[in-house]
Parts: sequence; structure tokens; C-alpha cells
Amino acid sequence: MDGRQPDQALEEDGGMPTPKFALSMDDFGFPEDEDGTGRILNQAEIDSLFGSDATLKGGGEGNGLERLITTSSVSYERLPMLEVVFDRLVRILTTSLRNFTNDNVEVSIDRLNSLRFGDYLENVSGQSMFAVFKAEEWDNYGILILSSSLIYSIIDALLGGHDRVRTSLSGEDRPAGRHHTAIERALIEPLIRVILSDLSRSFSPLCAVNFRLDRLELNSRFATISRATNGVVMARFGIDMDGRGGDVDLILPHATLEPVREILLQQFMGEKFGHDGIWESHLAQELWNTDVTLDAVLEEQTMNLQDILTLSPGDRLVLRRDPDALVQMRCGGKTVFRGRVGKKQGQVAVRIEENLIGGEAAERPSAYS
Repeated sequence: MDGRQPDQALEEDGGMPTPKFALSMDDFGFPEDEDGTGRILNQAEIDSLFGSDATLKGGGEGNGLERLITTSSVSYERLPMLEVVFDRLVRILTTSLRNFTNDNVEVSIDRLNSLRFGDYLENVSGQSMFAVFKAEEWDNYGILILSSSLIYSIIDALLGGHDRVRTSLSGEDRPAGRHHTAIERALIEPLIRVILSDLSRSFSPLCAVNFRLDRLELNSRFATISRATNGVVMARFGIDMDGRGGDVDLILPHATLEPVREILLQQFMGEKFGHDGIWESHLAQELWNTDVTLDAVLEEQTMNLQDILTLSPGDRLVLRRDPDALVQMRCGGKTVFRGRVGKKQGQVAVRIEENLIGGEAAERPSAYS
């Protein structure tokens, strides 16, 4: 990089265009020598560039390489079919919650992204309820996190408190440090089972999986199912009941989705990843109509090359085989059948006695001329 201005560089380089986003040492705040030539950065400037200076030791946010390493974002593959599964869950769950609460319920998916498990737990409200469930076929776990406002709205709907003052039942007005009671947990547990059942139905077109409720926790420390640095998929569903409601967060670690990752990578349901079923069926049908050559080998002998060269018309080759011995039927140099030589309708025929393809003898003899 040099310290020339873009217009100056354009004139000195003979009219060749210079990108206007070209950087110079001035952009980093590092001064150049008095003669304008480049120089080697000292240790303090290198530490400032890579974010390892004294400001980081004092608890600062840092910059450069340090911020890149400590970033909370997680690189993950797009899973197109997972979005389809969650869209299907929204439709199924809307109907199920309307029947469960006898109220007008609208379910929507508000957020879908991937992040670290520890970063998510740090931002979860302490008054939420954690439902740990197990995917039995995948032999791993996931979490449903119900917000406090949703819990109180569902309890209000189940107990028939539609006309009561709803502001007093909101999660924000709830006394700090007060956990949910056993009655509240008992009323919410059927709701969780409904959500898990609908989640299983949403995955059913792709694979058979059963999500079983393992336990209910009120403390996020007891709901840890993965390492804090591991990546998870977080889907947030909003549940609205005429102005009341809250959020349900579905947490699925990447390790839980690993058994069906190939299926979730499909662009559409039933994608074959390059396999064409119509072409395979056509190829199999044409193979049955293929003509092949089948050789009947009566006997094999080993002869010297000199004896073969001296053969002339009229010479005889003596076959030492027994007349009742089986002959070998070969195709492409591989023995596939053994049979007996005979006649049928005036033609030489071979009756198959042994089928060497399947390793078992034929159930009934077949004759081929």
C-alpha cells in the first residue's frame, strides 16, 4: 500500500484505475516516516491492531483478532427442511392450542437462528420455565423455554379468567424471586406435551421421531443439555390469545439434529440428491432385455504351446470327462450354472442342475438349447 491519493495514483500509473477503497497506513492511524516510505510496525502498534493491548486486560471489548475469536456468532449450515418443519409446526400447533384453551389462538414463528448454547442461557429470563425433552430415536435432548407471561396467560385461559384484569397476571408484575408453584407446573405440563406431540407430527414426513418430556426445571443451570460453547438452533414461536400470550423458545443442539442432517439439507421434501428414480427403473427394465452369451464348457486341458502349434486338420483332442459329468455354464468368464448335456427337439441342450449365482441348487431343472 502507498500513501498516494486516488487521483494522484491514477495519473502516475498511466491512467490505470485505482480502487477507491484502497487502504493506506493513515487509515489505521499509524504515522509514516518523514520521507514517506513504509516502515515496520513496532510492538505496541501490532498489539493495537490485533486487539491484545492493555485495554483488553482491563475488561475492554477489544478489537481486531481478539474480537473475531471471542465473537458469539456461530457458523452453521442452512437447513432448508428445518424451516419447512417449523412452518408445519405453526399450522398444527395453532389448531391444537385452540382446542386446548377453547380460545382464539394465533401462533407465529418470530425468530430462527443459530447461536451458542451458553450465550442463549445468559439472556433467558429467570422467571421462565424449562422443559427438557428427549428425542428417543436420536438419543439426544432438547429444551422448550416458556416465558412467564405465556404461563400466566395459559393458566388464566384454563381457569376461565378471561374477564379478569390481565395486567396483574403479566410476567412483568410478578414478584421477583418467586418461583412457579406446583399447581402452575401441573397446569402447564399438558401444554408442553401438546407442543411435543405436534413437533413429532411436524417431523413425521421426514422421519419418525418421538419427543418425550423428561423433566421440568425452574433454574437454567439444571436445564443444561449441552456445553456452553456448542452451537444450537433456536426457534422462537409467538403465541397470542386476544392480546395475551408470550413466547416459546425451542432449542435443538446441532448434535441432536446430526442423525437427520442429510435429510434437513434437502432443498425440498423427497429430494434424492442426484438419484433419478425414473431413469433407474428404465435402466433396470432394459437390463432384463439384454442379450448375453452363455458358454457350455465340457472340459479344460492344459497343453504346451508347441503341441498347439503342431495341430492340423484331422487331429483329435481326447476328452477324458465322464459322460454323466456336469458341464460348466459360463458368462463373461464366470461360472454361473452347472448342468448335464442332452438332446431336446433334435438339438443339443443343457439341463441346469446347480445355480451358482445364489449359492443354492435350482428348485426345478430347466433345459436350454
